Amino acid sequence: MNDLIIIGAGPAGITASVYAARKRIDFMVISKDIGGQAAWSGDIENYTGYQFITGPELSDKFEEHLRKFNIRVNEGEEAAELKKTGDNITVITNKGSYQARSVIIASGKRTRQLNVPGEVEFKNKGLSYCATCDAPFFSGKAVAVIGGGNSGLDAAIQLMRIASHIYLINAAGQLTGDPIMQEAVKASDKVTVFNNTTVSLVSGDKFVTGITIKNQDGEKKLDVQGVFVEIGLIPNSEFAALVEKNESKEIKVNIYNETNVPGIFAAGDVTDVPEKQIIIAAGEGSKAALSVFRYLIQHKV
Repeated sequence: MNDLIIIGAGPAGITASVYAARKRIDFMVISKDIGGQAAWSGDIENYTGYQFITGPELSDKFEEHLRKFNIRVNEGEEAAELKKTGDNITVITNKGSYQARSVIIASGKRTRQLNVPGEVEFKNKGLSYCATCDAPFFSGKAVAVIGGGNSGLDAAIQLMRIASHIYLINAAGQLTGDPIMQEAVKASDKVTVFNNTTVSLVSGDKFVTGITIKNQDGEKKLDVQGVFVEIGLIPNSEFAALVEKNESKEIKVNIYNETNVPGIFAAGDVTDVPEKQIIIAAGEGSKAALSVFRYLIQHKV
């Protein structure tokens, strides 16, 4: 019986682990990998303390901090189901089951992918899933933003100050983001919108050099040096059927990172916290661990 099981070892899970270790909580970590989305982020210039660091380098720093505490980490293992009997919680994984008095779900999100040729090959080589993270590196370049919702429009607005031109590729018949954001995009002579259009190919050499789009007029190649895929993220929350979620399948939490189920907490991108940033996920992880410590004291553990 563990006092705590942390599911996930991205920024939220690792920070929760460090705080839990410092509080001498008896716990373990279950995660399919270490680093989460941070591990495949590009260049990072907005993480406090580092003027510049790559995603893999920051993930290595996280892991180094984690390993200093000799924390028990079941890497390569994924949560499949949660059950609760009385005050005890069972975490069932693809490899076994474990008992705990509390759980922190920090399983993050995964990107919704285009699933077209070239996407995997050019990830972090001109193709990005985070304009907030990577837009500054495309100064003076032509780029494509895939997605016509709030994420796509936000990316386009950020890039309007940076890129030479933005092609906004929208599969729907019209943009679906907030009206004020639509107005900003439509008012810019830097943005060309393609509605009812999909991407069929991402092409390049060592880095992205173009995309092929397809609509009622046929196929057409656009010369771009960057591609931002902004068609949404999918929370890794399928296993957590016990807890309440919003319409986006994000786990609902309060300011203490508590879910609607006593003893089950959540932190980071898997939750309904508005902004999805590495530094925010890390802060939420620390809050969740401190809340768990308080919960265990109250339950006389």
